[in-house]
Amino acid sequence: MKHEQELSQLKVLVVDDTSGNRQMLQSFLRKLGCQSTTAEDGAQAVEACRREMPDLILMDVMMPVMDGLTATREIRRRPEWKKMPVIALTAKAMPDDRQKCVEAGANDYIAKPLDVDKLVSLVKVWLPK
Repeated sequence: MKHEQELSQLKVLVVDDTSGNRQMLQSFLRKLGCQSTTAEDGAQAVEACRREMPDLILMDVMMPVMDGLTATREIRRRPEWKKMPVIALTAKAMPDDRQKCVEAGANDYIAKPLDVDKLVSLVKVWLPK
């Protein structure tokens, strides 16, 4: 893939309550040369950030325990995490979803099913400099 060198060694936290989605995203990220870890809900995502801060988070919006918007707000409360890029993912794309995600602190938003080229473009836009 042409994006491999640019995204190589990027540490990505994949947060999704569906194991198939986590596996698909991890497989895709691996092909790009990224390292990834996963969390099944927003609470696990916050805990994962405490253990090792990722370079970028792919955050599902609708999850049990703690949804992605709540988790993103929680992440933004911590000064050391304020600049960490968060890209929100949602399966039920509604007209106001993008605004809700941005208001919660997400840097960007993409609807499922994911367009991999669009996802790569978003990741590149929000890559840590």
